[in-house]
Parts: sequence; structure tokens; C-alpha cells
Amino acid sequence: MNEPHLRPEHNRARRRGTIVGVDASLELHGRQVVLRTTRRDDRDALVAIRSTDEVRRWWRGDDLAAEFDDDLGDEEVHRFTILDLTHRTVGLVQYAEEVDSQYRHASVDIYIDPHVHRQGHATDALRTIVEYLFDVRGHHRLTIDPAADNEAAIACYSRIGFEPVGVMRSYQLQDDGYWADGLLMELLESDRPTH
Repeated sequence: MNEPHLRPEHNRARRRGTIVGVDASLELHGRQVVLRTTRRDDRDALVAIRSTDEVRRWWRGDDLAAEFDDDLGDEEVHRFTILDLTHRTVGLVQYAEEVDSQYRHASVDIYIDPHVHRQGHATDALRTIVEYLFDVRGHHRLTIDPAADNEAAIACYSRIGFEPVGVMRSYQLQDDGYWADGLLMELLESDRPTH
């Protein structure tokens, strides 16, 4: 298994169920990407990616720059800018944690620059964040919830090991006023594929 490269203090915190404080300057290394804690200076590149038709179809918003600024202040969602091996920004992956011990898990979401679609960046970014959430953050279950008709995303998530749980009917309001379905997918640590 390709473990994320972490500083020593994170490697010491691998006991299952332990909640480790999230480092404000965390960097995780995958095979094709580096995940770095999102910073204010990532704004222009990430807003440009979210503004593309391919990403905006799934990640809507009115004032993307203002949303970015607001999101940086949200301490419950942890965002990582996805950099390729040349350190060019190619997307964002984020997670949120349910910390109630009876329901403890993390939810994940991602978007990738259309210019690098189908080149393995999303798969590698997800694999890297999944390993971090299982091995360092101590989660046993992860969820992701793509639009039910986002076949490319569902295929990508399935490659990591996420499996469909069920359709969430009328889950997300579309620009045309139609409520679209979502697909809840999950990955249990015990089901995670070895590679």
C-alpha cells in the first residue's frame, strides 16, 4: 500500500480511534499528486477550475471567490489543494468528520481540473486522502456522495473501493429548479483494497 508521506508526529498518531489535531500546513504525497492544506493564495487557481463548465456542472455557486473565502473560515471542513508533480494546481479534495463516537466517520469530496481528467490525478488524490483518513485520523468508514448521473466520478470512486449504498432521491437542487438524485457511496477500512 502506498502510504501518505507524513511528518514523524503524524506517524506516531496511528492508533485506531484517536483524533489527531489537523495541522494547518499539512502535506500528503501520493504517486502523482501532492495534497497541501489549502491557502488563501490558492484562490485564483481553484476558482478558475470551479468556473469551468465541466466542474461547475457538479459544483455550483454564484460568487465562487466569496465562497472560497467563506470556506477557508470553516473549521469543520478540511481542504487540500491538489498539486501535480510540477506543483501546478489541478483541483481540491476535502473532508469533514463526524466525531460522535457512535457515528464516527468522514465524508470526502473532490473536484479536478478538466485539463487533467482521466489522467489518474483524482484517483491518486482520493487514494492519498483515504489512506490519511484511515491510517492517521483513525476512521473506519468513509463516505462520498456524487450525483447519481455522474458516471465518471462514480467510476473513479469505485476504483478506490467505494461501493454504492443507495440512491438519495431528490438530493440536490439544480439550476433549472429540478431536484437531482445523489448516490451515497462508502468505503470501510476492512474492505479497502490492497495495492
